[in-house]
Amino acid sequence: METYDYLILGAGPAGLTFANLLRMKAPELSFLVLEKEDTPGGLCRSKEVDGSALDIAGGHFLDVRRPEVNRFLFTFMPLDEWNLFDRDSRIHMGTYEIGHPFEANIWQMPQEEQVKYLKSIAAAGCNLGTPMPEKFVDWVTWKLGDKIAEDYMLPYNGKMFGGDLDALGTYWLDKLPDVSFEETLLSCLNRRPYGTQPGHAQFYYPKRYGYGELWERMGRALGERILYQKTVTGMNPEERIVTCADNSVFKAGAIITTIPWRSVKEYENCPGEIADSIGKLKSTGTEIKYVPKPLDTKAHWIYLPDPEIPCHRILVRQNFCTGSRGYWEETNLSRVTDTGSEHAFVHEYTYPLNTIQKPAIMSQLLGYMRQRGVYGLGRWGEHEHYNSDRTVERAMQLFAELSEEGHS
Repeated sequence: METYDYLILGAGPAGLTFANLLRMKAPELSFLVLEKEDTPGGLCRSKEVDGSALDIAGGHFLDVRRPEVNRFLFTFMPLDEWNLFDRDSRIHMGTYEIGHPFEANIWQMPQEEQVKYLKSIAAAGCNLGTPMPEKFVDWVTWKLGDKIAEDYMLPYNGKMFGGDLDALGTYWLDKLPDVSFEETLLSCLNRRPYGTQPGHAQFYYPKRYGYGELWERMGRALGERILYQKTVTGMNPEERIVTCADNSVFKAGAIITTIPWRSVKEYENCPGEIADSIGKLKSTGTEIKYVPKPLDTKAHWIYLPDPEIPCHRILVRQNFCTGSRGYWEETNLSRVTDTGSEHAFVHEYTYPLNTIQKPAIMSQLLGYMRQRGVYGLGRWGEHEHYNSDRTVERAMQLFAELSEEGHS
């Protein structure tokens, strides 16, 4: 059994960041990264498809809003290797497209449509002072009005997340762009968007590579301290022991886990309620399929609420990935009908679901594990829908916290 100060499970953005911080700032400590794939990057990996890079798990971009994160990442891939873009994302509404977010761009619709949406928003519960509901479907109507709910938010989220939307909580919806009725009205009168901008209002994307190049470099910086094709199948939190599918066994002073909790088949010596709660965590998977056909649009990505169209989002790589053509479609696995595409990439774990019971589950789970030296980190370790820059920030925060506690 090999023993280390730290075992890091998963070589996505969270694991790579934490490992490189150990390498750079705590060289006296031993650590090892275990990664089930043969390359680093997790959901941010890229492959060459049709002569240029394709991000195989959907659209990933480096947001400009976290300069400390970007300064750290630019030590691996300098700023002069990135292009800076102003976000152009759109919503396809059948015969026309409007900008995203929906309520900030109603002014781009025909006037008769604007009137219908404005009347609906004015009658929304949040504008009438009615109490905020607890169920997701009711909340969407309460916040945005029944017309935006019926025409966009509910069908789109139904496609993206699948299943029963009322199984989702409402505690996470404050992350959505906030545009008041007054701001919506002003945008229609002045023909420009008002309100807060969504994430990635400005973003970086590599000039010559896919987004995965950044994480490849971070993986290479770790050298032999990362092992590939190591699928974690078991964990004993009390002893901080990890078992892999090839029967290799590792022990650590502390474990940083960035992989889906449900992907580990056995948690040895865990109370039944902890194992049961892990089984209740929900997530969705996706298929990313490349389409070589060029699109006549300047958009970077397009949202597709139409239930008759299987995919929920299109990423137009020709508009941000230098030298590329075509686009890729992102489809919830439950809606995939054509599995014969040459350039299709399937991911069992893509989006953690913010179910009603998730906060209680994660509070109990993370608390129990932390007491035993096991720390959940990132999109899957914390079961939060983090973008990559937020994931890197969380890794930096955890490293600083453990350093202050004397763990590194």
